[in-house]
Amino acid sequence: MDSNKDEAERCINISIEALRNNDQDKARRFLEKAQRLFPTSKAQSLLDTMEQNGSSHSTEENSNGDSDAGLRHRSQAAEANISGEGPSDSAKAYTSDQLDAVKRIKNCKNYYEILGVSKEAAEDDLKKAYRKLALKFHPDKNHAPGATEAFKAIGNAYAVLSNAEKRKQYDLYGEERAHPSRHGHAHHHHHHFEADISPEDLFNMFFGGGFPSSNVHVYSNGRMRNGHHHRADRREHQREGGLALFVQLMPLLILIIVSTLSQMMVADPPYSLSHRPSVGHVNRRQTDTLKVPYYVNDRFTEEYSGANLKTVERNVEDDYISNLRNNCWKEKQHKEGLLYRARYFGDSDLYQRAQKMGTPSCSKLSDIQVLLHG
Repeated sequence: MDSNKDEAERCINISIEALRNNDQDKARRFLEKAQRLFPTSKAQSLLDTMEQNGSSHSTEENSNGDSDAGLRHRSQAAEANISGEGPSDSAKAYTSDQLDAVKRIKNCKNYYEILGVSKEAAEDDLKKAYRKLALKFHPDKNHAPGATEAFKAIGNAYAVLSNAEKRKQYDLYGEERAHPSRHGHAHHHHHHFEADISPEDLFNMFFGGGFPSSNVHVYSNGRMRNGHHHRADRREHQREGGLALFVQLMPLLILIIVSTLSQMMVADPPYSLSHRPSVGHVNRRQTDTLKVPYYVNDRFTEEYSGANLKTVERNVEDDYISNLRNNCWKEKQHKEGLLYRARYFGDSDLYQRAQKMGTPSCSKLSDIQVLLHG
């Protein structure tokens, strides 16, 4: 994905240079290529500008014959887009349904209402609601006025409600903090409950775009603030609650210490599923039933035989199957995320690649099920 993004950025730069040289065809080709590689609002905005100015230029050229002026107009309009001065979202086409949906989000009084779920909603319900709304309100798809703010509100709502601790605090204190005097402005609610991840980063995590960078931004009431400044603002509150937090965590710390000491007194397992010279597991063996490879030390055959050996091999196969299940789930999630992203952006190449993407761990798991159950 990163290589596609870099190549797409290179194509955009080539198209910008072509626009400056009044080479419209070359610019359009490279912008379309950039959208196929890694769709961005920047490339789409440039394409939209070229289309708009292209049609207006045709009319102007037929009436006045001034082609040079038309070319200059298109180049200037495209450069305005590059510098961030292009047409706003409200200038692009949108439907009345999209506008009504944005108004509904703006009129919501709490995070549950934004996501359209009940206060008893489970984590899966939150994920389904966020996935549906994020695709509907993403700024690259919904150009209605206020869609970007609605997208941020949806991301913030999910980030808070999907965090067990933040959700608990929100359920207890949300309305009181939102309306301490019941006389404040309606759009100031939930100021104290903010996500520690930007809506775009959250969207990318859901739809196969990777994980966020370390320089996280926090969105609050429609404004973006750098995460480092946000943490500095909270530092004073953290100091005040530090001692109380330590007292609350004492039982947990004691439990962790006892658990660690117990593990130190328990002998290391006699096998590894991979080659591990650091613990002496360098001799390769395989189980009798499923032929799962595992590694043991030099003394293994002396210490394990008969029933003990069968017990070890059952544990080996259980660990192996558990690993396959985990890897199978990850492969399916990754493939599903890429398919959602491809459908959302209309990227047929990405869709084909995602469809052909294999899930080797799932295939191995199916083979094992056949061996075990016939």
